[in-house]
Amino acid sequence: MSDRVNIETEAPPVARHPAAEAWEMFRRNHAAMIALVVLFGIILVAIFGPYIYPTDPFDMVWAPFSPPGVDGFILGTDYLGRDLLAAIIHGARVSILIGLAAALMSVFIGVTVGALAGFYRGWVEEVLMRITEFFQVLPTLLFAMVIVALFGASLPMITLAIGVVSWTAVARITRSEFLRIRGLEYVTASRASGAKNAKLMFRIILPNALPPIIVQAALMVGSAILFEAGLSFLGLTDPNVVSWGQVIGSNRQYILDAGYTVTFPGIAIFVTVLAISLVGDGLNDALNPKLRQR
Repeated sequence: MSDRVNIETEAPPVARHPAAEAWEMFRRNHAAMIALVVLFGIILVAIFGPYIYPTDPFDMVWAPFSPPGVDGFILGTDYLGRDLLAAIIHGARVSILIGLAAALMSVFIGVTVGALAGFYRGWVEEVLMRITEFFQVLPTLLFAMVIVALFGASLPMITLAIGVVSWTAVARITRSEFLRIRGLEYVTASRASGAKNAKLMFRIILPNALPPIIVQAALMVGSAILFEAGLSFLGLTDPNVVSWGQVIGSNRQYILDAGYTVTFPGIAIFVTVLAISLVGDGLNDALNPKLRQR
């Protein structure tokens, strides 16, 4: 009798919200949590750093190639005598904005192409996937160089070039998710109830296909920052805008004489991209239901 009472009075298990489960899974990944803190600190530097350290990165404040720590300059000066610390602090905002803008553009193009291909199938899928394969086999850096060389090395054009050449991975992931989800029962039930194609695509299927897209988008921010640094190293950058890649590109001729002028911005890029990658891995573990059940 007592056993029956215990069974009847036992409270049913409370179902946890998927977001709470994902956050709990993300918190267990110590590397991802540390990377998130580092990335948050970098974003704070990008937002508030220019106000805390208001030195103009274009001002020639001291003798060229002053080593780090000499004459009060923590990271030294570049070939024109400009404060390297000011350049890195001010460049953080531009580099991160380029990464975010290019990633958003790539995600928009990739999700649009992948969603249309995975939902409609048939000749629509054939045409869009052939276009995707065409962009995928192109050498991305060379293609971006051609775009920037033809239309100018302004900041919007660099962002556009990076976004145009980087969307194929998102398109393939979106297409595969749409192909998997479009045949599930709740999608079939929504179609039978009279839901139009636009509602099925963007209000029913897309929200359930977002987890791998979010992970890929996070990784693409880091890739875009590296892309901009590569273009800048080759001289394809806006000389009137300070970014980490621009600092490396403007000092690339003096890499053997004053290696610190490219080492410090390179470290900034390395730490930022590594943090973004680790956060992306943490998101992958947290948003993947199979990994969440381990």
